[in-house]
Amino acid sequence: MSSVPLLVKPSALAELAKSGVAIFDASWYMPNSPRKAKEEFLLKRIPNAQFLDLDEVASPSEIGLKHMMPSGRQFADACEYWGIEPSTHVVIYDAQGVFSSPRALFMFRAFGHEKSSILDGGLPQWEVEGYPVETGPPLTAVQKTNYPEPSLDENTIRSYQQIAHNASLNPTDPISELVLDARPRGRWVGSDPEPRPGLPSGHIPYSFSLPFSTFLQPNKVPGSDATYSTFLPPRILQEKLVSAVGSDNVEKILKGERSVVTSCGSGMTAGILWLGLKLLGASKIGLYDESWTGYASRESSIVDTGEK
Repeated sequence: MSSVPLLVKPSALAELAKSGVAIFDASWYMPNSPRKAKEEFLLKRIPNAQFLDLDEVASPSEIGLKHMMPSGRQFADACEYWGIEPSTHVVIYDAQGVFSSPRALFMFRAFGHEKSSILDGGLPQWEVEGYPVETGPPLTAVQKTNYPEPSLDENTIRSYQQIAHNASLNPTDPISELVLDARPRGRWVGSDPEPRPGLPSGHIPYSFSLPFSTFLQPNKVPGSDATYSTFLPPRILQEKLVSAVGSDNVEKILKGERSVVTSCGSGMTAGILWLGLKLLGASKIGLYDESWTGYASRESSIVDTGEK
């Protein structure tokens, strides 16, 4: 286990900022959202933050998906551009509190950059607690570094072939993995449409519905109708996980006797479930990068609907 915390509070980030921590805004919005992450970054950000575009620091997908995991060389090139080294403590935030920042953290940790954290509550919590923001074009000059090309921890990512094979196994088979789906339950059941045109809703056989919002606490911005999210305490996270998959499965997950795979629409909010499981101490966790879009777009896939 890394000694660097997965989550930091604004007060901790304010102290870390005095000693040269690298701060990144990894905000990302659904394609049908009117919000523009890069434009918002220029309007308001944590001082000295850089923008991490998860759609750009990515590998091309065979089915055209964005924000897929980058290669080691792509990751290293991005780190060099940002001026960070393997020893740099990286803190990532997003403008929704907790939404896309866990996916960015997953990327850093999967490439072995253990000195990485997210800001719990993101930019909204930073502002609520009275810390300053900066606006306009970034003025801080970044000196390019030399970042050795890292190797991806192959245990962190699942392919379509692995997921399809897992779906063919008896779920009681000890070698099968528990698949947790972070999409809203209506899409998992098949009663609500997918946001991507032409894609059927439903779920991977034997997967469990665990909407990403289940792990989050909504918070209201004082004096505004705006809300943002923070992670629930570990005790409540565990209760939510038990409700989704049962106490026996949770016991095996936390003992490292059963591995888990997180999935969502296209691999973004699966990062929230991944981080929630990490906060509980789970060790065998993978993420299905293409997630439901990759799975359901293939004619050979078996799609289940309805409740179990």
